[in-house]
Amino acid sequence: MQYRKDKKGEDISILGYGCMRFSKKGNSIDVEKAGKELMAALDAGVNYFDTAYIYPGSEVALGEIMEKYKCRDRMNIATKLPQYLITNTTQIEKYFQEQLTRLKTDHIDYYLMHMLTDVASWRKLVSLGIKDWIEEKKKNGQIRNLGFSFHGNSDMFIKILDDYDWDFCQIQYNYLDENTQAGVKGLKAAAAKGIPVIIMEPLRGGKLVDLLPDKAKKHIAENERKYTPAEWAFRWLWNQPEVTCVLSGMNSMEMVEENCRTASDSTAGMFTEADMKLIEEVKGMIQENIKVGCTACRYCMPCPKGVDIPATFQFYNEMYTEKNKNAARFNYLQVVGARKEPAFASQCIECGKCEQHCPQHIPIREKLKEADKALRPLPFKLIIGGYRKFMMRKS
Repeated sequence: MQYRKDKKGEDISILGYGCMRFSKKGNSIDVEKAGKELMAALDAGVNYFDTAYIYPGSEVALGEIMEKYKCRDRMNIATKLPQYLITNTTQIEKYFQEQLTRLKTDHIDYYLMHMLTDVASWRKLVSLGIKDWIEEKKKNGQIRNLGFSFHGNSDMFIKILDDYDWDFCQIQYNYLDENTQAGVKGLKAAAAKGIPVIIMEPLRGGKLVDLLPDKAKKHIAENERKYTPAEWAFRWLWNQPEVTCVLSGMNSMEMVEENCRTASDSTAGMFTEADMKLIEEVKGMIQENIKVGCTACRYCMPCPKGVDIPATFQFYNEMYTEKNKNAARFNYLQVVGARKEPAFASQCIECGKCEQHCPQHIPIREKLKEADKALRPLPFKLIIGGYRKFMMRKS
């Protein structure tokens, strides 16, 4: 495992464990399986583990795993204050103490203000006295490092950077998002201030792996490096010295082993001109076909009317990134239409709640209409209707 330094000079593994996508059993986290995967990563040298208050069951599961394996002292735990839920000073302490209880710990190594989108959201917290609260927590050792996660544009990111003496920050960044969100401009601005940068969505919700166009997969497979698509995405990030740690939502032993192997020999400046050329070629192939830049982070969920927004966009994109459009439509039928309570895009009432929380700033209401039209042309509406009637009779 390779390591880079935080602001205090302490080692952070260049690969971090994203706990939002822990292994599941049904609708719940499979704590036993997740624990084995997490311990494999820990034993391979991963020392940074990222969760958040709003990730369903994640903090509790992580706390149970640490208690079972007695490994807390080997781990840097990062979690996040749900600042968008805060309306008064008392709530800050309430959420924090709840998180300590969930995680079965007495301190947080890396604590983030979750999902800041503009400087106003940070200054709202300042008006509630959060600076004094942070100072107290740092003094008593309950918070070791204070940072923020960000979804917005690069100019706003830099304003937030300049508004406080941050210990670290977290941004969405990958070879498709080089010039969107905080982007390379924000990455370099943080590095210039000596602020470590944690990377989320390095594979853009799987789009840089499973959902690559066939010709992009073929182009990568034919390259003499013989890297997997995930390797290319991770190595592109670690090639940049400004990147401190890259989070991966690992939920299989194979994923843990591949990512840890890649992180064992990835260094800044390792890419050649030919490597950078391949990345640019793959980017062009991806951008030819993608309809919606959704990363499946699920911040838009739950929809008040039950629409499965990420699934809708996933299959809409698959219609254009895979050869068989009807296969994507049938998959959409199985995943979205076969439920007891359907989750079709047509159920949207355009309330706009989803758009308020979307880190990608996708015009979700507009795109749902497009997706529904593409995924459910008239023949498929009839098929879906007949299928649902049959399933209801069967149940």
